[in-house]
Amino acid sequence: MTTIRLPRKATVLLAGLVLAALAGCGSAEKGPAEPLGSKAPAKPAKAVPAAPPGLPGMPPVLDPNDVYAADRPGMLSPVVKDFPSRVYVPNTNSNTVSVIDPATYQVIDTIPVGVQPQHVVPSWDMKTLWVNNNRGHTLTPINPATGEAGKPVEVHDPYNLYFTPNGKYAIVMASMDKELVFRDPHTMDRVKTVPVTCFGVNHADFSADGRYFIVSCEFSGELLKVDTEKMEVVAQQKLPFEGAMPQDVKVSPDGKTFYVADMMAHGVWVLSGDKFETPKLLPTGKGCHGLYISRDSKEMYIPNRGEGTISVFDFPQNKLTKKWELPDGGSPDMGGVSADGKVLWLSGRYNSEVYAIDTVTGKQLARIPVGGGPHGLAVYPQPGRYSLGHTGIFR
Repeated sequence: MTTIRLPRKATVLLAGLVLAALAGCGSAEKGPAEPLGSKAPAKPAKAVPAAPPGLPGMPPVLDPNDVYAADRPGMLSPVVKDFPSRVYVPNTNSNTVSVIDPATYQVIDTIPVGVQPQHVVPSWDMKTLWVNNNRGHTLTPINPATGEAGKPVEVHDPYNLYFTPNGKYAIVMASMDKELVFRDPHTMDRVKTVPVTCFGVNHADFSADGRYFIVSCEFSGELLKVDTEKMEVVAQQKLPFEGAMPQDVKVSPDGKTFYVADMMAHGVWVLSGDKFETPKLLPTGKGCHGLYISRDSKEMYIPNRGEGTISVFDFPQNKLTKKWELPDGGSPDMGGVSADGKVLWLSGRYNSEVYAIDTVTGKQLARIPVGGGPHGLAVYPQPGRYSLGHTGIFR
């Protein structure tokens, strides 16, 4: 028998391969090897829930259980942290924007803008405030660092304005034109026009992953579901209430539920955005109009414009828990929450005034005279990484 002698290096290599093969082989009947230093069987790794995959280009969701996790007090972006704290109030009947210093509750400036300004909208990058001059067919830019207005941009029928979560497009709610118009978020050049069959598109909010948004149609009492990336309406439904007039739209902190204020049904419609099933009505008060989330994501403030009250919805308890009444009445409409979360600011649509309300006690802190027909006021700056539009929906 002939003996084959291998070089020393080859012998070492072969021995290593044999040991590796033995370590990698195992009997399925014996189960996994025990960890070193323990006689207990190895435990499988615990699955960690991942944030839902977002719209391409959208900033990652901070917390899969709270879409408003970036909106806590003091979490001001470097972009806005040096902006002076102001409340910008569009006066639809006066064609002006009143500027309020929240520290003194005084109007410190009045800015002339276009015809029938409806909302003051923070841009996606939070560097600009856009005034929606609905019947003037323009957007007036305001520099929040200086409070100065720039040259108006021609945009037809800009009742309201939103931005896709990835910042790729602005979306103009062209209410009378019956269109959703996707535009360049900086130049406002038209990119795609989406005709709709409902009347009065006005408010919206996005799903947690940003892949779709729900739109309210005020004058025909309908809701739309729109695919963000495809820029297409994918579903539509009529609200189950004769004469329904849906207004503001907000998604719940966990991203599972959409709420739609209805000023004629006098309450909030509640539905799953994913399923887009027939919603159920939660009665709140006469003329239910706006929806605003508290800084801790636990409550939603619901102004009832027709009776001068604000209902408070508790998310953990899934029910209404409080109702605040404005002394001497009023018409609380649109607005926002202060950066520290302590004050709810609302326009008084039919009273030419603005209300400042303590978010703990519900007490009215101030009632400030402004121009005629104050509507979608913006509190600025606010915490968040980017803006989805309207009077300030931040993520």
